[in-house]
Amino acid sequence: MTDAIKIDVWSDIACPWCYIGKRNLEKGLAEASGDEDAPVVEVTYHSFELSPDTPVDFEGGETDYLAQHKGISPAQAQQMLTRVTGVAADAGLEYRFDQLKHTNTVKSHELLHFAKDQGRQLEMAERLMSAYFTEGRHLGREDELVSLASEVGLDADETREALRSERYLPAVRADQAQAAAYGINGVPFFVINSKYGVSGAQPAEAFAQIVRQVWAEENESVEA
Repeated sequence: MTDAIKIDVWSDIACPWCYIGKRNLEKGLAEASGDEDAPVVEVTYHSFELSPDTPVDFEGGETDYLAQHKGISPAQAQQMLTRVTGVAADAGLEYRFDQLKHTNTVKSHELLHFAKDQGRQLEMAERLMSAYFTEGRHLGREDELVSLASEVGLDADETREALRSERYLPAVRADQAQAAAYGINGVPFFVINSKYGVSGAQPAEAFAQIVRQVWAEENESVEA
């Protein structure tokens, strides 16, 4: 019996390409799941803060943030947002940058680690990204995070305690240290079975091809 393929994903819930990459990965895995010898895959999300110095309450919209962060004009920033909105639409996502509340994401990462311990990480990652990019929810606020956690079946009081105690902050920092060790300086970044690295929001077909290839390789090594 071949062990499940492990896909470790470094991402930030405030990264527009990460949500696109997440959706494309899911589509690719769904495509491969129809194979006669379908790959068995386990996906785990890891923390990467694109802008750790961002305040919880950022003054301005996403165009303002992008212009400041990248040192470009507001017009150039708007062009970038228009482009990524179009790519997101192709992936089936409706980005609403006009409503987006830019914020610090460390608490969201702590929540993802708490959710992982509760067996709800995949659901939590989807809920956070959807809330951030399509609903304009303020994910820097504890009450919003607790509310979203409750929606995926996590206990509200336990979630609040986990966030206030910061007991998952070391796990966030460990993920970031591992990213640095791997040389990851941009996300999304996918590490497959700890030996293959895939950078960026690849098309669904690429993810399907990769897991099929790795699954075949693993089967060959088991049979050898």
